[in-house]
Amino acid sequence: MHKQKTKAAAKKRFKISGTGKIKRKHAYKSHLLGCKSKRQKRELGKLVEVDKSNLESVKRALALK
Repeated sequence: MHKQKTKAAAKKRFKISGTGKIKRKHAYKSHLLGCKSKRQKRELGKLVEVDKSNLESVKRALALK
């Protein structure tokens, strides 16, 4: 049986933490930043864990399962 390939778009967008959690970046941080507050932009810069409703599809794209 062939190895399962990782989706190139997924490997650019997701990181796996040391404990195995999958982290992602926030949306709304790329443009139209003049109207957003400093606090909002700062919070959007942080990584967050992928929601459990999307976890299976992300794992499949990363060839983890």
